[in-house]
Amino acid sequence: MKDSDSLKDYRRVRRLAIRSLFEIIEQSSEGTVIVDKEARIVWINERYARRFGLEDASRAVGQPCEKVIPGSLLRQVASNGQPILLDMMDTAKDPLVVMRLPIHDDVGGVIGAIGFALFDELHALSPLLKRYLSMQQELASTRSLLRARQAKYSFAHFIGNSLASLEVKRRARRSASTDSPVLLLGETGTGKELLAHAIHNTSPRAHKPFVSINSAAIPETLLEAEFFGTAPGAFTGADRRGRQGKFYLAEGGTLFLDEIGDMPLPLQSKLLRVLQEKEYEPVGSNEMIKSDVRLIAATSTDLEAAIKRGAFRADLYYRLSVLPIGVPPLRERLDDLAALSEAILEELRSQHELQPSAMAMLGKHAWPGNIRELRNVLERAALLSDDLQLGADEIRAAIGTLVPIEGVTESPAPVSGETYSEARERFDRELIQAKLAHCRGNVILAAQQLGLGRSTLYKKMAALGIAESQ
Repeated sequence: MKDSDSLKDYRRVRRLAIRSLFEIIEQSSEGTVIVDKEARIVWINERYARRFGLEDASRAVGQPCEKVIPGSLLRQVASNGQPILLDMMDTAKDPLVVMRLPIHDDVGGVIGAIGFALFDELHALSPLLKRYLSMQQELASTRSLLRARQAKYSFAHFIGNSLASLEVKRRARRSASTDSPVLLLGETGTGKELLAHAIHNTSPRAHKPFVSINSAAIPETLLEAEFFGTAPGAFTGADRRGRQGKFYLAEGGTLFLDEIGDMPLPLQSKLLRVLQEKEYEPVGSNEMIKSDVRLIAATSTDLEAAIKRGAFRADLYYRLSVLPIGVPPLRERLDDLAALSEAILEELRSQHELQPSAMAMLGKHAWPGNIRELRNVLERAALLSDDLQLGADEIRAAIGTLVPIEGVTESPAPVSGETYSEARERFDRELIQAKLAHCRGNVILAAQQLGLGRSTLYKKMAALGIAESQ
């Protein structure tokens, strides 16, 4: 008995709710109209009738809805039974925001439709529209930021089939499957950043941000804020809203630290803490923020030598070098020259081709600037040559100062009237300069390769007027 009473109560409440809803909408809306199955008006309130030029609402009864309300879609709703919850309807006066609903009989059949004109002044919807537009702009901004923070390169962009290149790609692919830090070691222009992109793109974090920062390109005073962000008003001139750091932007993804060998010692200790504790503190804040970032670092600096000089922390080095990958210089992967040159010319959209003599000339240069220098040379040669076939002369002119590879050093041309002592001095100077260029100014390495003691080489450089910065 109680269940029956409860059911009756439910039906009664439902009927009352439906009636109340109709009365509220009908009284507060700009107009209401009801049509039968054939879209003939069976009832329209006085406000709506007057809006469409009828002094008496009863004159609309029995007429097709489109005759009274041009542009009405009630016929469509009465025909297919599909509601149109919100729509814009143009009228001679102002546009209306309308809602159209089907009317069903007791067995569920469609017997007509009812339409409500909710608003005749669109500024009533202004707060909702502003909020919608704001959400759309925020979403677009987020998508744009994510696109900007996506890695650009894959392993296919690391050109080369030499044994050295294949080993680099093998180790890099293996590192992609872990979250351990990766340390890319190699001279400038060898493709370390490209490999960092490729590792991220192959990792489980590929759908997350890839953020890079060059420690050598940012003033030391700003580096900490660049890494960890700032709290609102952290220092004079700081943004009142605070600023997000690179660790925040890379959350869930990969942070690539280029030229980490140039990072100041105080920041090295803070970076070590982030790696160990997985948290950091923005500048001027007491709040600790959890960090889930995979770190890839790169440097052209000899970090072990930097540790001995006290310029780099040994504990940070060991923490970073879990997966060290040495990226070989171009002079150690000359077998890749042909493939690299073809890829570069294609990227430049050049129609030029390299003759065998040009390839032979490319193989004589030590490429101290590595792939970046190779691109520069090929672009210069293509721009300066009117012939689509590039030969040895065009390449030699584009290279400028040739740095011979050890074992293929060109014999110096004799100078007329030169004494033996003068010739020997000139030979020593050219040999030492070439070796220093080959070792990128590393005197210790140059001395080892020349078979000289470090102090002996320094003395010879001083006697010959060769600056250490060479």
